[in-house]
Amino acid sequence: MLAEIITIGDEILIGQIVDTNSAWMAHQLNDISIRVKQISSISDDRQHILTALKEAACRADIILITGGLGPTKDDITKKTIAGYFDVKLVENAEALENVAAIFARFNRPLLEVNRLQAQVPENAEVILNKNGTAPGMWFNEKGKIYISMPGVPHEMMYMMEEDVLPRLKSTLKLPAIVHKTILTVGEGESFLAERIADIEDSLPAYIKLAYLPKLGQVRLRLSGYGDDEVFLKNQVNEYAQKLIERIANVVVAEEDIPLEKAILNFMEQKGLTLSLAESCTGGYISHLFTQHPGSSKVFLGGAVTYSNSLKESILGVKSETLEQYGAVSKETAVEMVEGALRNFESDYAIAVTGIAGPDGGTPEKPVGTIWVAVAKLNKTLVKKLTFGNKRRQNIERSTISALNMLNNLLRESEK
Repeated sequence: MLAEIITIGDEILIGQIVDTNSAWMAHQLNDISIRVKQISSISDDRQHILTALKEAACRADIILITGGLGPTKDDITKKTIAGYFDVKLVENAEALENVAAIFARFNRPLLEVNRLQAQVPENAEVILNKNGTAPGMWFNEKGKIYISMPGVPHEMMYMMEEDVLPRLKSTLKLPAIVHKTILTVGEGESFLAERIADIEDSLPAYIKLAYLPKLGQVRLRLSGYGDDEVFLKNQVNEYAQKLIERIANVVVAEEDIPLEKAILNFMEQKGLTLSLAESCTGGYISHLFTQHPGSSKVFLGGAVTYSNSLKESILGVKSETLEQYGAVSKETAVEMVEGALRNFESDYAIAVTGIAGPDGGTPEKPVGTIWVAVAKLNKTLVKKLTFGNKRRQNIERSTISALNMLNNLLRESEK
């Protein structure tokens, strides 16, 4: 069963917003064994929308559309879909009641422009929007399913989870797709491929192996396709275990989670705590940890110490160290991480100091010079990194390096 996702909006094409809807929808569809054939982003233009719908119907069985359902003149999706099916718009009583209830809840008058949101193509089955005024629409036409939803992410997600996905699962006969993801750290894609080449060559035709590299990490994803889900799970797990045993020294997680979550899980299991001392990463590492529920069981907190005075007062970095070596130095990084370990009373700590850019560098310490330190009681590791002048990339690369170093220090304790 193939699907196509069409996102509508000029704001996507000019880069004003990032299309996160498509990635989320594709993931959800894959989980119920619907494969996405293509994802397209198109403008708020009638002919573009009509062409996209016509072409999608030639490629896919299910066409999901987001965007262009608002109350303003530039939101033309609903009228265009009506034209595509050659039907008229009609007022839907249930949709109108939903819109009226929302305005009444906020004690605001229902304007005519808002009342028009209750109009839908006459061949549409309405999907009520519990989080907004624009209804979703479901169409069954000529053996194809078309689903139109708002572009606002939380409105679309609610519709997908509460209505669209359950309905697709109950009405379609879907094949089984089983995935198993292994997260590895510290070894490149080509080296991994060479180490597991014989296992990859032995995979049956119904199991595929994908390499998904990302800054210092590679996820290995085994995917099994067929009709017998139990059989597929057993087969995929069997081959996954062969891979894990072969590359055990670089395996961090046996599930599809990010590195920081794998670290949190490991530390929670061991009853360990963590604190941070960030300078050039500006709290980004803290954000990665705290975005995960339950992170407080491990993450005690930390400090973003941009200024030298805060490095001294919060972390206990010596003024002589800063004067002699500077804020961006091995010596300062070591005192930062050991200060965090001591003052925040954690079992492990990370410290990062550097010049993220694009300016602020010197001939001795150019932009992209970063020092990362990780520590536990009686052991501190420190590393100098040299990157380019792209601020965001330098922050992300510094973060991944810090997480990798912490992971290595944690796993070292296991040996």
